[in-house]
Amino acid sequence: MTAPIETGDIAEFEDEFTSSANPGRTPLVIKLLVAATFVVILNETTLVNALPRLMTDFNISESTAQWSLTVFMLTMAAVIPVTGWFLQRVTTRTAYATAMITFSIGTLIAALAPTFGILLVGRVVQAGGTAVMMPLLMTTLMTVVAAEDRGRVMGQVTLAMSVAPALGPTVSGVLLHFGSWRLIFVVVLPIALLVGFFGFRALENVGETTTSPVSWLSVVLAAGGFSTFVFGLSKVGNADWPEPALYIGGGVILIAAFAVYQLFLQRSERPLMDLRTLKHRNYTVSLVLMSAAFMAFLGSMILLPLYLQNLRGLSELQTGLLVMPGGLAMGLLGPRVGKIYDRIGSRPLVIPGSIFMVVLMFGLSRIGAETPYALILGLHVALMASLAMIFTPVFTIGLGDLAPHLYSHGSSLLGTLQQVSGAIGTAMLVVIMTNRSEHLAESGHTQGEAFMGGLQWAFATGAIIGIVVVAMALLLPSKVEAPEGAPAAH
Repeated sequence: MTAPIETGDIAEFEDEFTSSANPGRTPLVIKLLVAATFVVILNETTLVNALPRLMTDFNISESTAQWSLTVFMLTMAAVIPVTGWFLQRVTTRTAYATAMITFSIGTLIAALAPTFGILLVGRVVQAGGTAVMMPLLMTTLMTVVAAEDRGRVMGQVTLAMSVAPALGPTVSGVLLHFGSWRLIFVVVLPIALLVGFFGFRALENVGETTTSPVSWLSVVLAAGGFSTFVFGLSKVGNADWPEPALYIGGGVILIAAFAVYQLFLQRSERPLMDLRTLKHRNYTVSLVLMSAAFMAFLGSMILLPLYLQNLRGLSELQTGLLVMPGGLAMGLLGPRVGKIYDRIGSRPLVIPGSIFMVVLMFGLSRIGAETPYALILGLHVALMASLAMIFTPVFTIGLGDLAPHLYSHGSSLLGTLQQVSGAIGTAMLVVIMTNRSEHLAESGHTQGEAFMGGLQWAFATGAIIGIVVVAMALLLPSKVEAPEGAPAAH
């Protein structure tokens, strides 16, 4: 005979999903979403090492092969602005299932792709699923975790955000050592299916849904504007002017039209992306800080592998193994930094972290062709540690400054600007490196000296961008008061 379910059992089960009834415990819903987010974000960088294989198998040029990376970024930029509205309209389980099914279908298409065009279709579908996961995770976290415990839990989110991209090239390097580039997708697919299946079974709905209609004009303006802008940035350095400028300018015009139209729709409470989030000072400061930090962070992630492979002659696997400790350090420090933030606030973490970031970027700008690998490893690990001191507190303060009904819109805008600022930073630093290298080569320097000179200028530019991070850090409060309606400790 089955024992009756006691009221206390139900409460205990609900506590597992809802916020801080048990301070110091991470809700199960967050653990499930972190695991899923880790899987989908890991895939974003796994093809970095596979480009030479794609060029050989499909008989395509390097610029064409790069589209396997570019199209993923373009899709993310186009889809993320829609997620704010989408997450308010559907349940947590529906959003999760949509993201994981979409990602798995894209992975299957890519694994079986007979042509490069079909591979790109798979990457587009994959990115569509990935674009939903991070805003879903952030919105759910802000909904179910009390303000005094958010730093610790947000630190666990950093694990998915930082370790996954860092492990992508390493994982692909190992898989490429044993087989075809298709092995990357073949290995990821069953993991995604298992995480999606068991996560969906255990997941509970969080928060309430709304029934606001979608503004299709907003969808077109957002998707067209952000994807065109990012596409223009991807063409910088790879195409003759004014082609990149035309795409960038067209994207800016569409984004401006999108913003104006959202302000109009706010009058009737029907915006696709609610820009009233920008009226919250701490959120806006956090947005500027994170955008500048991602410009420097993602730009440097591109530069260091170029240096290690093109100048030092390391293989893809060796490069991945050398940069992996930095990503691991950043992810593993996230929860620790979050706990410290919950106790002492953001300023003792973010201000020193941003200063260290600038100093370490300048340090990387002084490396040369004979710099010991141990020193490069140490600089990279220290840089990732300094970023861990920044990201977790700033995410927590920025979204914590918003009212609950703005969480999904704030997460969506933050995710969109991460993609855009990462594209800006990558394009800017690569162009600076290329132009400086060409100038030095024309002045009579050897190819290695010219490349090194360009790389040093690019890292120095990243350090200069970091000064904006320091300035914004000085404007942040230590903590924010939880808005009315936000979850509180039990």
